Amino acid sequence: MDKSEKIRILQDMIKINTANGNEAELAKYIQHLLKIHDIDSQLISHGDNLDRANIVAEIGPKSSNKVLVLAGHLDTVDAGNLENWGRNPWSGELEDEIVYGRGAADMKSGLAGMVITLIELSKTQLTNRIRFIGTAGEELGAAGSKELTTQGYVHDVSAMIIGEPTGGDIVFAHSGSIDYTVHSQGKGAHSSMPKLGINAITNLVKFITAEEHAFDDAPESPLLGPLVHSVTVINGGNQVNSIPESAYLEGNIRPVPECNEADSIARLQAIITELNQQPDVNLSLTVNFSFTPVVNDQHSDFVQAIQTAHSMAFGSPAILKVIHGATDASEYIKDDHKFPMLVLGAGQWEDAHSLNESVTLDNYFKVMETYRQVALNWQNN
Repeated sequence: MDKSEKIRILQDMIKINTANGNEAELAKYIQHLLKIHDIDSQLISHGDNLDRANIVAEIGPKSSNKVLVLAGHLDTVDAGNLENWGRNPWSGELEDEIVYGRGAADMKSGLAGMVITLIELSKTQLTNRIRFIGTAGEELGAAGSKELTTQGYVHDVSAMIIGEPTGGDIVFAHSGSIDYTVHSQGKGAHSSMPKLGINAITNLVKFITAEEHAFDDAPESPLLGPLVHSVTVINGGNQVNSIPESAYLEGNIRPVPECNEADSIARLQAIITELNQQPDVNLSLTVNFSFTPVVNDQHSDFVQAIQTAHSMAFGSPAILKVIHGATDASEYIKDDHKFPMLVLGAGQWEDAHSLNESVTLDNYFKVMETYRQVALNWQNN
């Protein structure tokens, strides 16, 4: 496959708007592309929504018990206010050796590189299996990877690369992520007679004040540092001359292994339980989704295999990193079968979700070559 076709595939993927949905269209595009090269794939429905799907494809002898997985997500975040973009976010525009568009970094460049790697290696004699996994819904709770884990699609995996944007460097550990909602139930009344009501916003502020110090004594991770937490959404009331009868907030926590999801949620619940002892306070906690922190051995054989491949593609070793973002690995790690999961993809982490999101062709091609070299070396081990 020549370079122009590899660029076109990336552009085609960006042109398919998969912002928080519509993954089935991209999954079908990938399925068709693989079929042209005689690779069978399976579309796995994402719930009952026909517009959403996961995709799994595999090459190599089924008799092999060694399985390398190249994995990524099909969805992107929304483009936001289109007037703030300097170009059409769904165009896949190429300018000065840079491809622009929503998902260029996060993570359609990684997806394209993985699909192309699968196609090119399907023409070679393989001794071990290589599996491609594309998931739906990673940006809003990783529902696709959760489904595939439950259905056993990673239960035989030997090692995995997740193609999130790292610029080709190796992320061996990342924090988890918890999204939660706190509801406050009050009692409506005329604003001229506030004592006849219960102000739901005022009670919600009590939680915000307490939450600010909820993790002051939480243990830090030697690798990931301190847990990070923020209240990010607040909503309450609907008329200025009425006491609000209800209000809610949403928050996010980035847990670490030393203060994990269960510990973090317990701290929030303890605040609510204590506040609810006060007169007229009625708060409740809902955990919308919870990602597990992921930590790999940075000295493992798989890290070394990727380092060798990276040096062949880039001419130098990869930098080993940790991040506070979460990935599909937080669901895959819940499988009873344990295996290394490292994050490596094209584009820069800070470019994800940004205006005028982009990836350089140089980085795209070098990461793709890294995937190819890892997969080839995998055949010899």
